Amino acid sequence: MKAVVLYTTATMADAEYGPVVDGVALGGRLGPGGYRVVTASDGPQDLVTTLGGLRLRPETTLAELDPDEIALLVLPGAATWHRGHQAVLGLVQQLLERGTPVAAIGAAALGLARTGLLNERRHTADTPQLLAGAHAYTGADHWEPARTVEDGDVITAPGSAPVAFARAVLARLHLLPPSALEAWYGLHTTGDREFRDRLTAFEQQRST
Repeated sequence: MKAVVLYTTATMADAEYGPVVDGVALGGRLGPGGYRVVTASDGPQDLVTTLGGLRLRPETTLAELDPDEIALLVLPGAATWHRGHQAVLGLVQQLLERGTPVAAIGAAALGLARTGLLNERRHTADTPQLLAGAHAYTGADHWEPARTVEDGDVITAPGSAPVAFARAVLARLHLLPPSALEAWYGLHTTGDREFRDRLTAFEQQRST
């Protein structure tokens, strides 16, 4: 089973990656196949403290990952993307060369901008000003005020749109039937019981 790799770093924004984890888990129950979420950090550190104060123990390190086993890499926002993160940005380059998608939300788009990866791609982020200070960034004309933007193998979203971001990730992975994906999105954006009932019906069909 291939992995959806969640880059695990200090001050990572819990709200930005949570819906992706939830959706991947649901896909394992409803979809024709599934993926496992693997948390990976820069080095062999014991714990990562998230923005919300959770203390997470990463499952592995970036160096130990097998690119052949990665279905998609998720980069959550954090307060540290203005510098560093060289190991994961190197992995991003490697994955994109292989045609493996990378999804960045919130401040993580700044990391991509710092490597020049957004210069010729349509993209979004929290604000265009966030990216403007990146030394290698010349892609301001390709920035869009959207909830998600997908250009080739790069998915970007502002931190204010974590559910739309997750929907784009799940759609790219073909993890859920389209009707189930829309019910999941509807539930998380409206809270309407109708969407919960539709998801329950999908789960019941899957279990029979």
